[in-house]
Amino acid sequence: MNKDLPAGATPLDGEELEGLLPSHLVNRSQLNEWEQQNIEAALLWLSRQRRPRPLEESWLRRLHREMFGQSWRWAGQYRSSDKSIGADWRQIRMQVPALLADIAFQVEHQVDVVDLIAIRFHHRLVSIHPFPNGNGRHTRLIADVLIQQLGAPRFSWGGSSSLVNLTALRQDYIAALRQADRGDLSALLAFARAQ
Repeated sequence: MNKDLPAGATPLDGEELEGLLPSHLVNRSQLNEWEQQNIEAALLWLSRQRRPRPLEESWLRRLHREMFGQSWRWAGQYRSSDKSIGADWRQIRMQVPALLADIAFQVEHQVDVVDLIAIRFHHRLVSIHPFPNGNGRHTRLIADVLIQQLGAPRFSWGGSSSLVNLTALRQDYIAALRQADRGDLSALLAFARAQ
């Protein structure tokens, strides 16, 4: 499953790969299709939520479990190994709650326009990279949940919330994330609102 990973995708270690639930999947393309079906079921679950709580840690983890629970045994659980990107895995349990508290403060005190708060939330959460897989898709969806709660429309993410395949659109997204890593959120914000 680690063969032919698109740019910016994180390889899974042996223990994480053992957590794959469907045994009939043999390549990354099949896994992506299976996960997408799981995500579509999660979107249905999300549509039935009366009051999503994107800034609560248990809900954040529940969303990941809803998105990937039919794919991975460890869905909704923080990763337990280091990756080429993301925070040291031992820091995740401290960094995620700190991020959620910070974003809640920004929302409560309206420190910025809502688009910028939600993009900052997305970028910082994807930078922590809390889960072994699905971080980009999860953080895009949870940013959409937050932005809608703040009264603005969902982001378009360049016209696709998937971005799992190696395309020019994915390359633009990765470039915008790297620019945000250097402290400039403008390209990521433009990408999130691009059609």
